Parts: sequence; structure tokens; C-alpha cells
Amino acid sequence: MRIAVIGAGIIGVTTAYELAADGHAVTVFERRSSVAEETSFANAGVIAPGYVTPWAAPGMPAKVLRHLMSRHAPVRLARPLARGQLRWMWRWWRACTNASFQANRERMHRLARFSQQRLATLAHDLHLDYEQSNGYMVLLRTPKDLALARGSLKLLAELGVSFHLIDATKARTLEPGLNPQTPLHAAVHLPADQVGNCRQFAHLLRAEAQRLGADFRFQREVVALRGGSAPTVQHRALDGDRAPSEDRFDAIVVCAAMGAPALLRPLGLKLPLVAVHGYSITAPLRSIDGHPLPGPRSAVMDEHFKVAISRLGQRVRVAGSAELGGRLDQHSTAAVQTLYKLLDDWFPGCAQLSQVQAWKGARPMLPDGPPVLGRSGIDGVWLNLGHGSSGWALSCGSARALADLLNGRAAPIDLDGLGIERLKH
Repeated sequence: MRIAVIGAGIIGVTTAYELAADGHAVTVFERRSSVAEETSFANAGVIAPGYVTPWAAPGMPAKVLRHLMSRHAPVRLARPLARGQLRWMWRWWRACTNASFQANRERMHRLARFSQQRLATLAHDLHLDYEQSNGYMVLLRTPKDLALARGSLKLLAELGVSFHLIDATKARTLEPGLNPQTPLHAAVHLPADQVGNCRQFAHLLRAEAQRLGADFRFQREVVALRGGSAPTVQHRALDGDRAPSEDRFDAIVVCAAMGAPALLRPLGLKLPLVAVHGYSITAPLRSIDGHPLPGPRSAVMDEHFKVAISRLGQRVRVAGSAELGGRLDQHSTAAVQTLYKLLDDWFPGCAQLSQVQAWKGARPMLPDGPPVLGRSGIDGVWLNLGHGSSGWALSCGSARALADLLNGRAAPIDLDGLGIERLKH
């Protein structure tokens, strides 16, 4: 089949590869000049299925309200609020029940676990080196942090996630660069999890998809879609004034993140998708006589501040914050300062801060948490959308599942609750 993929972030690239590997003629439309230049550009890089969880959880609304009064809050509200954001927050609040959380957490974990397996298979079979390293550790500063984490540990055990609750001494053995001056009560070590460079992986997999015949059309803005027996993509070049062109396909897969609602709304599909912004800073590790100073060996996450610190080759990345509202081109000084604070708390002096790259990304999030995969309800149009802050952790599994569905095969995992049907209630 001739298949169009709209968007070349990590979701679009993995989708394009899986479809090309199945023998389809794939065309990818992307408004940027390369792959992974928006939401996938500078995320934390963590792949930890046990910590892929819905934002809609019992008690979360009260936590958000408390965070709003904190200087280093992991959750922030900014102005202006985007169109439909208040309605999204209402749907999110309604999803913060125990029954909804348990169901959605299990769905996301199931997909994340399969995605981790699929990523490992691709990396092995294609010999991909994306600055990956093994192990992930959640840092618990105080006994109170440990007490608050007990519920999460119970859920990890119920999901069959391999983890170890360790004391501070053991944590500092596994991550010897941790600042001995920063109080640390305990940690959760997940040896089977990993960190890797999402953007680098996207570039490597793009090359593999192109080797299989996929055509990537960059700086092409998709202005309209049409479903039916001959699905059509209307697009125009961003580097010229020519009129839009139209191409027909056998199927269209929409992976356009925050660009998706505007494309789908004229077709009668209104997705409750909003941007939850995240921040990161990335800098080279400092070195003396060619030897890097102690930084993270893999990735750690400060549970209190919800900030991850990852090692990506010879660089360190600090990522966190969940900001509702605001604009992509306006950075919150407080959010960025929190990232600097956490780096200094745990790995002081390890980075060349004169060469910091600061980033803000718009993560496409649905109110109940999981993404939406499969048929859109519009003939010829398929969806792979709404992965929120877990796009990297869910990408490979989502792409493989979508490709199997489009091919008329049974999905490799149970996709109950991941279809468009759940959003119509």
C-alpha cells in the first residue's frame, strides 16, 4: 500500500520504519527540516515502563494545587491558557478516580513494556548506537519521600516490574558521582530500565527507513486531509509561495502531535489534546586531562521535584516540569532555575554550564493518560497520537502495533482501551 505518515517526531519515524519494513511505500510529511526537531528533540531519554503512568491519578488535583505555591514546583500553570484547556482540565479531573487510574496505568505499562522489548530488538538487529546505558534510579531524599513512594512501589510489584529498594550507601555505590552533601534517605533501583538519546535514535531509524524506500519530505506543511476510498494529503512547501499540492494514498497515519487537532477537526474528529510543556537543559561534561568529572552513569530521578538527570554520551541532561498553558517560545525562568538547582544538588560542577542548551517542548497529552492508536473512525485515516511525556518510552511499541493493525493482523499486545472509542464517552 501507499501510506502517508504525518509528522516525523519519534512516533512518526518509528511508524514510518515499521510500515516500510512491512513492504509498504511510505511517504513522511514533516514541517521541520529534519526528524525529531520538536517534542522529541531534548527529552530526558528515560525508558522506564514502571514509571510510565497517567497524570490523571487519585489525589493529583490536590497535589497540583499545592505545587502551585512552590518555587520549584514540578507542575505549573502559565498564561495564556490554550483553546479548550479548561475543558481538558475538567476531563482530566474526572479521570482522577482510582478505577480509571488503575485501568489506564495497566494499559500504558503493557504498551511501555512491549515498546521496551521492541526497542531492544531494533537496536540489536540494526546495530543502533544511540548513547544508551542501563539502569535507572529514583532518589528519595527523606523518610517522608519514601513513605509517599510506598504506593508506587506496591504498584510496581503488582505490575511485575524488577526493582530494588536500596539504602543511600548502595545508591551512592551505583551512582558514585552523587553529591555526598545532599541528603539521601533511600532509592529505588530499576536495573532493567535504561536511558538513551531519543533524537539520535530517530535519526538512525530514519536512515533505516530510507534504506527500505521511505520518502521523507521535509519543510512540507500538511494543510488538509481527506478520508474515504482515496485518502488525500494536501500539502505545501514552506520554502516557497507555490500553491498546495495533493497526493493520494491508500492510508494516512496521523502522528503530528499538537498539529493533529487542526487537521482532524474538519473531518469531524475533535481530539481532547493539549500541550503540557516540559523543559530540559543539556551541557557537555567537564573533564580534567581528558577524563570526564563524575556525573551520572545512567539516569536518576529526584522523586520530590520530579526531575530526571541523564547521561547521554559525554553530555548531561536535566529534564522536568509540567507546564499547562503558556507559549512554546516563552521559557519560565523558575522552571529552568529548578533544573539548574537539581543538577547542582546531585552532580555539582560536572557540566560545562557555559555551553548549556535550554529547551522547551510541547508534549501532546490526552486527559486520561494513554495515547490513542488505530482507526480514527474516518475511512483511510489512522491515529498514533497523544503519548504525552512518554513518547520515547512508548514509540517503538506503538508503531509496531499500529503497523499490525493497518496490515489487518492481530496486534502483538492487547490494545483494549487504547482506541478512539474511549474518548467518545
